[in-house]
Amino acid sequence: MTGKQIAVVNYGMGNLLSILHALDTIGVSSKITDNPEEITEAPAVVVPGVGEFGHAMQNLKARHIDEALVQVVERGVPYLGICLGLQILFQGSDESPGVTGLGIIPGSIHLLPNARGIFKVPHMGWNTLEIIRDAPLLNGIKNGSYFYFVHSYYVQPDSSEVTVATTNHLIEFTSVISNENVMGCQFHPEKSQVNGLALLANFKKIISA
Repeated sequence: MTGKQIAVVNYGMGNLLSILHALDTIGVSSKITDNPEEITEAPAVVVPGVGEFGHAMQNLKARHIDEALVQVVERGVPYLGICLGLQILFQGSDESPGVTGLGIIPGSIHLLPNARGIFKVPHMGWNTLEIIRDAPLLNGIKNGSYFYFVHSYYVQPDSSEVTVATTNHLIEFTSVISNENVMGCQFHPEKSQVNGLALLANFKKIISA
């Protein structure tokens, strides 16, 4: 990995210090930034996020971070989106009708269903991954491993080829994507203990490569 710090993107909607601490734990030098120039010049970006899709896109556009993230992806720089940072990659969300996402991954976002209160929404807590194809981001992570989720909406890619793992919460939904330099997870690796650190360590190796 280069000597430059990776960018943890601040658009006002992420648990940034937890991400920073997790990256520090695995030996990744990173900095929190909302500066588009710093984001485009970074060797990799991590985009966290918790909250509403429309608000996220409003904040990204107001700070011109949306343009920076598109440039990052087009240049082949590794991108890791976490929770809302995954969802903004898509074209739009039922949560915010009429609001356009980054459109980097064709697909949409929908509300998780609720069956008589048994499967609660938001989906909050530990759940497992069903790994459906190999991807560097999941190297060494066993099928059925637990990760920590907090979300009400799920991504639905137009192409199944970008999905590398799914999770079941009444329905089976995409929980990890990988498409060349663009990666994302619906869960929070920074809250997922050993397995979360293993995923971030894999991202570190991807950056180094």
